[in-house]
Amino acid sequence: MMDNSLFLVGEIGGNDYNLPIFTEVSFEKIRTFTPSVIAKISSAVTKLIELGAKTLLVPGNLPIGCVPAYLMRFQSDEAEYYDPETGCISWMNEFSQYHNELLVDELEKLRKLHPGVAIIYADYFGAAMKVFRSPEQFGIKYPLVACCGGEGFYGVSETGGCGYGEYKIRDDPEKYGSWDGFHPSEAVYKAIANGLLRGPYTQPPIATTTNSCPRLTEVLSSFENKVLSDL
Repeated sequence: MMDNSLFLVGEIGGNDYNLPIFTEVSFEKIRTFTPSVIAKISSAVTKLIELGAKTLLVPGNLPIGCVPAYLMRFQSDEAEYYDPETGCISWMNEFSQYHNELLVDELEKLRKLHPGVAIIYADYFGAAMKVFRSPEQFGIKYPLVACCGGEGFYGVSETGGCGYGEYKIRDDPEKYGSWDGFHPSEAVYKAIANGLLRGPYTQPPIATTTNSCPRLTEVLSSFENKVLSDL
């Protein structure tokens, strides 16, 4: 079972950063956590390989600078604070990329140690940023707004969140980039999945690794059939 299965290892690291960010730990300090987070991911991958895993998909972190809860918490009047193309917070996305760069380097080391194992990097960041750069291409009208949340500009507020306090659920959830102010909406997850399975957002390309995992071949075939039936 192990050598015929696809293991999705993560995404890991988000909550390791969420808590210190919201408790106002300095970003200089938070950056020092990243090597330890990467080491834990590497340890999990290694343990699965020891147990017999042959095909592992290891995602990087999402662009946290596009998360409505962060956009609300860290608002600024300075234009250069934001990516002019997307409206996301530039320095927070740079931190996500820092995490992902360290992860990519670590996965390359693991590939050399385990040449008979397919270790695939899933670029959640790149796939998600395609949505934030061209939301209309995916039918999304409010890429930086939570569908379920408060009355604030980003659909979140200090007085309530999705499921507690003063909150509401907006109509047409498929038009929003975030579900609850923290997690992507189903529309964004669909775009990310499409980018991984059919697009350029896996390293190596996921299509080149299907021979090592028969179940993955079935998943890709089923996905292609679903896409064709939707056209």
